[in-house]
Amino acid sequence: MPKKNFIPKSEVPWVSARQKFHLSDAQIQMARELGMKPDGLGKFVNYEQQRWKVPLPQFIEEQYFKRFNKQQPDIVKSIEQVVLERRKKDEARKAKKAEREGKNPAS
Repeated sequence: MPKKNFIPKSEVPWVSARQKFHLSDAQIQMARELGMKPDGLGKFVNYEQQRWKVPLPQFIEEQYFKRFNKQQPDIVKSIEQVVLERRKKDEARKAKKAEREGKNPAS
């Protein structure tokens, strides 16, 4: 059984991007829904020489509003919550499958 606070390898880049770029859970969720990649967020960062760029959190929020016509997702979940829900769903599916196999043994 995995550790309690285990984060899968596929989600680790999002956790590090959240810390590196100081993004909120809502902004990370918006970026994921927009199809952005965690490794590609660096090109949207406003460095001091590029005064024409808006800050990354504001950029994500503007793009989300353009596509979905709302300020933020209806239900905001952190990456940890998403992983926990996915793990519970998988365990329930495995338990249901084991129950079915127990009732209908292969002859």
